[in-house]
Amino acid sequence: MKIILTAVVLIKCSLVFAQTPYFPPVSNDDWERVDPVSLAWSTDRLDELKTYVADHKTKAFLILHKGKIVVEWYFDDHDKEKPWYWASAGKTLTSSLVGIAEKQGLLSFEDSSSKYLGKGWTSCDASSEGLIKIKHQLSMTSGLNDAQNSDCTEPACLECLAKPGERWAYHNSPYTLLDGVIEGASGDNLTTFFRKNIGQKIGMNGLYVKSGYNNVFYSTALSMARFGLLLINDGQWSGNNVIPADYVKAMHTSSQNINPSYGLLTWLNGKDKFMLPSSQIKFAGPLIESAPTDMYAALGKNDQKLHIVPSLDLVLVRMGDAAEDGGKNVPIQFDEGIWRILGPAINHTTNVDNHNLADGLSVNQSNGILTVSLPEQTVKQIVLYNLNGQIVSLASKNEVQLADLKTGFYILSATTESGVVVTKKVVVAN
Repeated sequence: MKIILTAVVLIKCSLVFAQTPYFPPVSNDDWERVDPVSLAWSTDRLDELKTYVADHKTKAFLILHKGKIVVEWYFDDHDKEKPWYWASAGKTLTSSLVGIAEKQGLLSFEDSSSKYLGKGWTSCDASSEGLIKIKHQLSMTSGLNDAQNSDCTEPACLECLAKPGERWAYHNSPYTLLDGVIEGASGDNLTTFFRKNIGQKIGMNGLYVKSGYNNVFYSTALSMARFGLLLINDGQWSGNNVIPADYVKAMHTSSQNINPSYGLLTWLNGKDKFMLPSSQIKFAGPLIESAPTDMYAALGKNDQKLHIVPSLDLVLVRMGDAAEDGGKNVPIQFDEGIWRILGPAINHTTNVDNHNLADGLSVNQSNGILTVSLPEQTVKQIVLYNLNGQIVSLASKNEVQLADLKTGFYILSATTESGVVVTKKVVVAN
């Protein structure tokens, strides 16, 4: 009996050991690597991907699989020692810090933001201002007017437009003011709180730098990868709980029903609709059609990207200048291009067709004209939006001229005579 029990214990121990996730050392970047050939990834496709990202102003591009480096590419004069800005991709990091502060008992998500920012931090009346809670800052549902100046944090810029929780709008100002919430709750500024609670624990460098009204996080690409590795392991690093696991789950769960593709300062894929900054339009389908449905992401201006894919145990990092979308706050066109190459490279069946809610919609382009048709339906209007939610072309029939449009991804909205509205992402090739 003792021999049997010993064998069972040994088997269990070996299984636990085999399943232990890999983490690089905290003190240095002596990071283990894995050959893509051993993963049965297509090296030809990876070569294509390298050319693609290099041709699109990339500075750094990394892929981790099960914590180990599969791809680490640097371009121009960039290298692993040079920091770069995260832009709005830093929102997900700040979100993590708020989750840590809540776990430490320093604040509650249900607290009125005024408790930490002081009364009069908006130009709303006192009762309306008091309704805005930390949870609304985290979910982009503060109800404040984002149309005036999305970055301005002065009270005069912050007008109440809707009841908190009833309107989703991508608004930098309430997000930026989370630094005041953290400082008011902990007594530490944002960089100090980050270093104490994440940076020192996972070997991640970086700091927040004030730029106008915004706090912008800077770090190396490998440090961004460390943060991604922390998230994909549910906030745990080498047996230490850094971010509460339940909060990490909340970060990549829909925070409200208005824009289900948004969690807690984190973008989500695989939902049935999404909204974009500077727009109140709801588009049908997932945020990134070519990416895995369970991917969630930190996305920033000029294509700063951190993609987390739990089903593939994969973390992707991209830093650089604007690839295609011309400096939009949350560009996604380049993400589509990445996954249309990377998906087949890792033998993962992409879900381009699985999420097409516009079944039967036919789109053809010829001689600078886009023609749309639906079986047994007459299309009476076509509207084309760019990926920032702005109308770029409109036609009161089933054909639209493309002469003035750049090559790239657009969102097409077709309205039939019976009032049916169908949306679909399309590629315009000019």
